[in-house]
Amino acid sequence: METLEEDVEEYSWREVVLPHLVPVVPDAQPELERETVERRRGRDLLVAVDFGPNSKHAFDWALAHIARIADTVHLVHAVSSVHNEIVYEKSRELMEDLAVEAFKTLLVRTKARIVEGDAGKVICREADRLKPAAVILGTRGRGLIQSVLQGSVSEYCFHNCKAAPIIIVPGKG
Repeated sequence: METLEEDVEEYSWREVVLPHLVPVVPDAQPELERETVERRRGRDLLVAVDFGPNSKHAFDWALAHIARIADTVHLVHAVSSVHNEIVYEKSRELMEDLAVEAFKTLLVRTKARIVEGDAGKVICREADRLKPAAVILGTRGRGLIQSVLQGSVSEYCFHNCKAAPIIIVPGKG
């Protein structure tokens, strides 16, 4: 675990060690002259995950419509405390399952991070840190009135994340 000082508030997070699924291959020469290092390296995509079905749907959508083989999918999960071992273990299991699925589906690399704090702020902070090609998140599936009263993570990210485009994947049905 590492704590960073950022402005005035503390930033606590734990990196999740995922199974090493992608074999290490030395860099090959580009097949075409126009193929650049940036293209071979791939892009970073940030996917916000939780235990809800709409989060899983957004993850599946990102793999089907956005991700390419050379990309790295960064999974971010916001929790109330990174020191709670039960929460950490369940979150790690979720991210491990998603990483295996991403590799089986599209052969993409996956990195995962569990971050302490409010979900919207955590996602925006991680987007600022990574500068991804896109931030993908699902909706919670609440109605308009409930979202206005309780707040919406996707709406917060839509208005406050300036580092990358925000893709909000609506829930099924």
